[in-house]
Amino acid sequence: MPATTDPLLARRLANLGATLLLIAGIGACYALIPYYRDYFAVRPPALGERWRWWDVLLLVTTVYVSLLTFFYLFEPAPRTSKSVLCLRALKRLLTAPLATLRAGLPREERLGLLSILLKGYFAPLMIVWLFDHSAQLLAHARDLWAAWGEADGLALFNAHGFWLLFKLILFFDVFFFTLGYLIELPVLKNEIRSVDPTLFGWAVALACYPPFNGLTSQVFGWHTTDFPQFDHVGVHLAANAALLILMAIYSWASLALLFKASNLTHRGIVAHGPYRYVRHPAYVCKNLAWWIGLMPAAHAAAQVSVTALLAVLGSMAAWSTIYALRAITEERHLLSVDGEYAAYCQRVQYRFIPGVV
Repeated sequence: MPATTDPLLARRLANLGATLLLIAGIGACYALIPYYRDYFAVRPPALGERWRWWDVLLLVTTVYVSLLTFFYLFEPAPRTSKSVLCLRALKRLLTAPLATLRAGLPREERLGLLSILLKGYFAPLMIVWLFDHSAQLLAHARDLWAAWGEADGLALFNAHGFWLLFKLILFFDVFFFTLGYLIELPVLKNEIRSVDPTLFGWAVALACYPPFNGLTSQVFGWHTTDFPQFDHVGVHLAANAALLILMAIYSWASLALLFKASNLTHRGIVAHGPYRYVRHPAYVCKNLAWWIGLMPAAHAAAQVSVTALLAVLGSMAAWSTIYALRAITEERHLLSVDGEYAAYCQRVQYRFIPGVV
């Protein structure tokens, strides 16, 4: 009697093999692309001289692969993974006749391909940013504790207090996005149901992330700062307190998304937290914080000329326009794939500011 192959075991091994192959391929791409080779070779001071971003990525990847291996081998009811679907899509793109490709990839294969591209691009960035924010958060907490009682309150706020709160806020934001890109499970109800298939949707999103944001900054300029400085103490404290509040709401939006946090995807409609009031709370709060951070540069430009002031204001207006386009393309995507989003738009009528727009 010939030996029979366990179909579940075969699927488990196929899922695991495809995932490991794609992780290796993505790692090779990052190692070969000059920008990322240099970017991930940096030794962040907050992590100490022994660590580079490559070391952080290797450590996280090792742990991640170990967990994935356990998951795929012992998953109770394995389905065809997005990694397998991605490889099928790549094979079809490389081997299928042009006439066949004009009809488009099968829906599941397209979803697999776009999902892996999305995770492969965003996950490494989120991992290194998460470690960076964590290290800086701990460093500022340590330095604040050491300086407590030896400096006045304003000096403590400027040197450590603001940055401690700012990095704490960013930590929570990046934490949930990191989990969102790395973990996709039915039990968490965060499976990627669709990914924006449009070039324009991807373009306006990627324009805000490296390396593409460097080009965006060259075109539009970048004059805002995370910690604006003002001569008047009251204005200085009020402006930066407002900035922190806006960024806290920004992070609250990520907390509301929880394991569904990711760009360009549909993973289920979220209508709680700040999403009860506006449809894009994170975008509006981040941009309002940037406008506060722009105030010193705008003031300095106004002392030079009206043209210089308009250039500074126009730069920030261009960045805000990019985020408005991101909101519009995201809504177009969600409306095209889920009728529930149209109902959500009826309940929450404003994109950015309640009662205004």
